[in-house]
Amino acid sequence: MDFDALLERRGTASYKWERYGPDVLPFWVADMDLPSPPAVVAALQARAAHGIYGYSLVSGELLAAVQRHLLTAHGWEVAPDWLVYLPGVVPALNLACRAYAAPGETVLTVVPAYPPFLEAPGFQGRRLATVPARLAHGRWELPLAELEAAVTPATRVLLFCHPHNPLGRIWSGADVAAVVDLCRRRGLVLVSDEIHCDLLLEPTRHVPSVVASPDAAQLTVTLMAPSKTFNLPGLNFAFAVIPDEELRRRFAAAAAGLLPMPGCFAVAAAEAAYRDGGQWLAELLAYLRGNADLVESFVDGGLPGVSTTRVEATYLAWLDAREWLEAHGAEGAAAARACLRAGVALSEGAAFGAAPGYLRLNFGCPRSMLEEGLRRLKVALG
Repeated sequence: MDFDALLERRGTASYKWERYGPDVLPFWVADMDLPSPPAVVAALQARAAHGIYGYSLVSGELLAAVQRHLLTAHGWEVAPDWLVYLPGVVPALNLACRAYAAPGETVLTVVPAYPPFLEAPGFQGRRLATVPARLAHGRWELPLAELEAAVTPATRVLLFCHPHNPLGRIWSGADVAAVVDLCRRRGLVLVSDEIHCDLLLEPTRHVPSVVASPDAAQLTVTLMAPSKTFNLPGLNFAFAVIPDEELRRRFAAAAAGLLPMPGCFAVAAAEAAYRDGGQWLAELLAYLRGNADLVESFVDGGLPGVSTTRVEATYLAWLDAREWLEAHGAEGAAAARACLRAGVALSEGAAFGAAPGYLRLNFGCPRSMLEEGLRRLKVALG
């Protein structure tokens, strides 16, 4: 696959490209500037040629492709009735808060976190409690003791990002088992967002939360989608895997009347991606590893006052520009504003619940675009 090709997205009503105007390179929101698998393109073209775009069901072929993928890639055998189909993971986070915590009760998570983790509890009238991840020896770690201490009698849900966005960490089987144990002992529902689980840049396997411990299935709701893996976010298809019947019933009750049926193009694309996207994904991961190496070496060698950690999964680098802020006598979002003035848009860390000075950079793009973005970053922060 030619991931070096530059595909023009200006003028396509792209959320990513239209927000900051034509002169800014966008490295902020998490969709890739890389083409989706040819099998997906062909499936969408074939579906479009049919000429009728009515209400769709999830086909038996898509169900089989999802089951086969989860078993082959992650060693997880999933029963058909465990799946709840969704338009995206973000609605699922809101539904989980509504399903498993009452108004005024608490939802707990680790920060920095994907912004909807921080927004969903408040949207549903629930309280949010956060615990910061710990940086030790150049690697982010789960704050297990601090999470334990943060649980109160009103805490009902733990939102868990695995692999982690924006830290790029692959949590180990032992880490995940410890999280499951915490939830079991303290009576919490574990909502595990595993949307990035196929984007592993290190030679290891993803351990789904639900298989990390023998009793995890009784308390775990797993959220997944093809959208990040195969670059399909605009097609609005995801699913929750909920083995426990009571948790599934509560989730369905919270969702009653709110969720649309999956669109016909979403079904066609997801089926093709999971069935025929394996070789494309292998090539994508090799390309993303090269981009991750480029970002890491550039930051380490060319940006005084800025540091980063190894990206083990995702296509998102987490940059620490706090020293840059201090050196320039600046505060708040000054680093992000400096980048924008130089023509490069990154996500500002405050939206993730981080201290001022953190930035998230999406390197899921052609290498020449990344190189130009890093050149502009050097102008902004060098």
